[in-house]
Amino acid sequence: MFTLNCKGKLLTIEQPLVMGIINATPDSFYKGDLPAGLEEIVVQVGKMTSEGASIIDIGGQSTRPGSERISASEEIQRVIPVIDSILTTYPQTIISIDTYHSEVALAAIKAGASIVNDISAGSLDPEMIHCVSSLKVPYICMHMKGSPEHMQNNPTYDDLIKEVLDFFIDKIEQCKKAGIKDIIIDPGFGFGKTIQQNFILLKQLSVFKMLDKPILAGLSRKSMVYKTLNVDVTAALNGSTVLHTIALQQGASILRVHDVKEAMQAVTLFTAFDKA
Repeated sequence: MFTLNCKGKLLTIEQPLVMGIINATPDSFYKGDLPAGLEEIVVQVGKMTSEGASIIDIGGQSTRPGSERISASEEIQRVIPVIDSILTTYPQTIISIDTYHSEVALAAIKAGASIVNDISAGSLDPEMIHCVSSLKVPYICMHMKGSPEHMQNNPTYDDLIKEVLDFFIDKIEQCKKAGIKDIIIDPGFGFGKTIQQNFILLKQLSVFKMLDKPILAGLSRKSMVYKTLNVDVTAALNGSTVLHTIALQQGASILRVHDVKEAMQAVTLFTAFDKA
């Protein structure tokens, strides 16, 4: 069991949690999760929390393969109104800010977010780890090979699992030295990995349990699902649920998803099976 201190709200991981994705971007890879405006976002958050989401993850910058970066200031303009609107209606919501800019993290936490979710684990902004430490919030560190613009240009590894594991060993030590108390690791499915490498990572996900940190799995509607099934991303819900179930069996503590109800059903059935 893990406990995360989210600015005084204790989030206890007695069974796996579900994190719902809210993309405040015009170019998400999955268009089904793009609400039209703030009112619709608030409605969607209400639906996600009623379906069982423990965390709402808000991102203002697309990090899909080949995406172009926007400035921290533009990102702030996208995400702060979203955070404000959600917390006005649902003040108890635990929000994570999906950003690799320390400036955005700082603004979002001040606005009411309580977790920082960084795809670069501090590599794209050298101030990020110090910033998170000063904010005293949980930090999600993701493994990514390269940058979003180029990460899928023939990613290669001598030993995928060893490289990712060594990365987390070093990163956890760096975070601890900086004073970060609550660290979550995300192996980064689809971030600098081929489809085959993604499946190897999923098959050996349980290896990362040795780090004694919550493991976040972001598999929802990714190319390893829809390209393997030869379907469109809009038809990738069932495949996503299958991979979520496998991730739970391999030790995932948090599922980051577009479809909360189905992910919660997977968690409920897995938990019943695990306790039988």
